Formats: sequence, structure tokens, C-alpha cells
Amino acid sequence: MSNRPFTIDDLKRILHASAGVPEGVDFDADILDVAFDGLGYESLALLETCGSIEREFGVSIDDDSMTITDTPRTLLRLVNDQLVAAGAP
Repeated sequence: MSNRPFTIDDLKRILHASAGVPEGVDFDADILDVAFDGLGYESLALLETCGSIEREFGVSIDDDSMTITDTPRTLLRLVNDQLVAAGAP
């Protein structure tokens, strides 16, 4: 379990490493509320990304959670809620 919060910079880094950055996506822009499919990430890319998040941060992202996690903001909230529940800062 990670001892630090999961940030947008962590998500960007993991997305880039797991699935690349789709052409035309500006990671320097405010992407928090842009749907993942609007950013060019389909379900397979998100599965790979979530697997990397699970390994690095020691959380579990189940299939039901993935259906409601459609933006970076909702994914950040999901991961950080789990980290807080587990006692991380």
C-alpha cells in the first residue's frame, strides 16, 4: 500500500507508460473532467492502466468500479478513497 496520495501526475505518468498518449491529447491541459474515451483511451488501455495503479499503489479496482470511473477525477477519487480507508495519509 502506498503511503502517499494518488495524484493527477501519477495518473498521467501511468497512462503514458501503460497506454501511451493518443495523438492530439494535451496532458498539460486540464483533463480532470474529460471522459477517458474523449482522451482517446478505450477499455483495454484503462484495464492496463488500472493494473499498473493496483500494483504500484496496493489498491484493488474491481470491474464494478471501472464502470463508474469514466474521468481522471473519478479514478483519482476511487484510488484515494481506498488509500484513506487503508490508513494511508
